[in-house]
Amino acid sequence: MFEQLQDAPADPILGLMEAYASDPRENKVNLTVGVYQDESGKTPVLSSVRQAGVDLLAQEKTKSYLPISGPPELGAAVRGLLFGAESSLVDGGRAITAQTPGGTGGLRISGDFLKKHHPEAKIWLSDPTWPNHPAIFQAAGLSIAKYPYLDPATGCLDVDGMLEALRAVPAGDIVVLHGCCHNPTGVDPDAAIWREIAATALEKGWLPLVDLAYQGFGLGLEEDVQGLRAIAAQVPEFMVCSSFSKIFGLYRERIGAMTLVAATPDHARAALSQLKITIRTSYSNPPAHGGQLVSMILRDPERASQWRAELSVMRERIQAMRSGLADALRAAGARTDFDFLREQKGMFSLLGVSREQVETLRSDHAVYLVGSGRINVAGLSSANLDQVAKAIAAVGG
Repeated sequence: MFEQLQDAPADPILGLMEAYASDPRENKVNLTVGVYQDESGKTPVLSSVRQAGVDLLAQEKTKSYLPISGPPELGAAVRGLLFGAESSLVDGGRAITAQTPGGTGGLRISGDFLKKHHPEAKIWLSDPTWPNHPAIFQAAGLSIAKYPYLDPATGCLDVDGMLEALRAVPAGDIVVLHGCCHNPTGVDPDAAIWREIAATALEKGWLPLVDLAYQGFGLGLEEDVQGLRAIAAQVPEFMVCSSFSKIFGLYRERIGAMTLVAATPDHARAALSQLKITIRTSYSNPPAHGGQLVSMILRDPERASQWRAELSVMRERIQAMRSGLADALRAAGARTDFDFLREQKGMFSLLGVSREQVETLRSDHAVYLVGSGRINVAGLSSANLDQVAKAIAAVGG
């Protein structure tokens, strides 16, 4: 059964982590995988999370199964974070939430659900997008199409190209939209463009599926969902896959959520009943620990305040590294004007370097980037900024 199997290629991002780990050079810099790091290069356990964990251990009385869609109180807390505590979508019946194994689990369950109930629908992804997006939806059996997103000549959003393509998406298809801190570009639509995207979805009849993995890493918790809330204000049906890996530092706990908004509460209830079947035949029910931590924090004002302060520290460090790299690149004599780094949002940016330059950065300078030229800005620190900038300038960036 297995003798004919051949070695599969390494994951394009996680495989680089293995190469980095085996590199003996002491000055190596890892700007590949999307994990937040502090100034010392560590991925910290947030104090709010640590204390919630201590309290949870003292209070927990069972390890029995959770409901298939997760605890209702977590769902309400997630919807409050997405739509605002005063929104009718929090507990008005039109929105349902299922806890999922990370944001990736939410995307896959969404793909399975959509394939089952809308088998002819095509799913549209931004060009470029997170490399795992097409793999996830293809594994669910969906057909993939692309819409323009980044103008490579300017490094800015291709507004006209994107909107023209979205106006041509057939009714009944699905469009994946990065809610904020676009991965891999760091380029987001502004509020006016988001309203136009929402109006286009309403007019043309395609379904928005918002991938929201970085709420709070761009401008702030409220500011980063202006696009999602523009969709909620105009579009009667949409889906949101949210992740708590980055913003709570809960990478290995695999905690995410999929929220579905329907036109009526009856439609939402029916959708939840079908979604439960999708989950039951996949992973049966969600793991508890990460969801309990998020729920304890979001539902307690004091814990939530502490977490928001820690989130602000992470966001401000990322932005400081963006500005610092732009300054260091200019000082290093880089050919390209990298001031666009200052305007982008979140952990990622495309530097515009070629695959050959990426290879040279790794082999000659011990600076690891993804092959597309994407960097994780959170992998930078005051200790390696100059090294990275000089290396980029040396390869012709």
